[in-house]
Amino acid sequence: MEQSKKRSWAEPFKIKVVELLKMTTPEERQKALLEAGYNTFLLRSDDVYIDLLTDSGTNAMSDYQWAGMMLGDEAYAGSKNFYNLEHNVQKYYGYKYLVPTHQGRGAEHIISKILIKPGHYIPGNMYFTTTRLHQELAGGTFVDVIIDEAHDPESTHPFKGNVDLQKYEDLIKKVGPKNIPYITVALTVNMAGGQPVSVENLKQVHEMSKKHGIRVVLDATRAIENAYFVKTREKGYENKSIADILHELCSYSNACTMSGKKDLLVNIGGFLALNESEVFEEARNMVVVYEGLHTYGGLAGRDMEAMSRGIEEAVQEAHIRARIGQVEYVGERLTELGIPIVHPTGGHAIFLNAKKFLPHLKQIEFPAQTLAAELYLESGIRSMERGIVSAGRDKQTGDHYFPKLELVRLTFPRRVYTQAHCDVTTEAVESVFNRKDKIKGLKMVYEPKYLRFFQARFDKLS
Repeated sequence: MEQSKKRSWAEPFKIKVVELLKMTTPEERQKALLEAGYNTFLLRSDDVYIDLLTDSGTNAMSDYQWAGMMLGDEAYAGSKNFYNLEHNVQKYYGYKYLVPTHQGRGAEHIISKILIKPGHYIPGNMYFTTTRLHQELAGGTFVDVIIDEAHDPESTHPFKGNVDLQKYEDLIKKVGPKNIPYITVALTVNMAGGQPVSVENLKQVHEMSKKHGIRVVLDATRAIENAYFVKTREKGYENKSIADILHELCSYSNACTMSGKKDLLVNIGGFLALNESEVFEEARNMVVVYEGLHTYGGLAGRDMEAMSRGIEEAVQEAHIRARIGQVEYVGERLTELGIPIVHPTGGHAIFLNAKKFLPHLKQIEFPAQTLAAELYLESGIRSMERGIVSAGRDKQTGDHYFPKLELVRLTFPRRVYTQAHCDVTTEAVESVFNRKDKIKGLKMVYEPKYLRFFQARFDKLS
């Protein structure tokens, strides 16, 4: 039987407003890169052609969301937009209580301050930068309990974000359940390459945690993308809706932190959602101190309305299929060219394997940071490092962490770029790959105290 030709696909939207892009010369990019200390976070956006630094707050809102912005109720207390957001969080995520925050790290800060005491251990399926820092500032110690496959960029395990139940149980036995306030489960796992968690694994984590009196707190920032991977990879879920899978995932937890700037298609906003009334009452008190009143949490009413409507759009099948399809398309193109990336491709980004891309550079020469800088120099495309710089230093010894994964993240904002931009990106990566042997590493010349990848500066090794 003749195999049918794979049909082309198109974005499930039409363009109503455009933002003009600036084209730069190699000389202009060299100057901008020197001024930025070879750190793509320090580049001015005016000097960037295609911005793949992050999908956080860089999404394009729909006409439905913009219409909601005009309905912003900017009352200091009791804004109707808060109640609209609360309703949709309860409907789609299933949690009883809502505390809005200015973005995800506001929620991480509050839950860490409430639940973590000095000497506590917080297991998680690979660290995330801001999450781990808030846990450490509260006196806790993060412990990685992700499966080993997550640290192997060439493993094709369909759920590389899964918790290793044996590692988790071993930690419980070692430190005692009373010293573990909660386990953090990220859906999906950013630092592993946007890798998902299966429903079955999360269910088992929930059962083990409940047995020992340990809470499960989700990082639900990209849980809708995780739901898509469950639908396409996990047996028994192929005929379930994204909304139903999302609701089930959240049912195996006690709370979640959320950066609405990712899945929920807004430029600012987040929340902490909970099921326990006592923890909620403390969080509602604390948000007033650090963020704003409990019915706005540092947000304007219009921002809460946009986020509420973003939830409705984010679970639509056509949207999430096209969103992840764009990432998969770039992954397929790069793989065909023999360029080393993390497999399987994640939901929000392509992760270049910098160790294999630049094998002649030692990890202390910052190969991922180097590669991100070279890609910008080549094309004006901005990406970001996810390796030794992001990993930071051990809080006890002060030594660099040397993660197994040394990656460059090409992060695709939702509903922003077309397939032509994807092709340009692929060709730019190929051009850098073709001259990889001539690329020299970097040395760090300035290091801030916290989250150094945002503001560190570098110089070329001679």
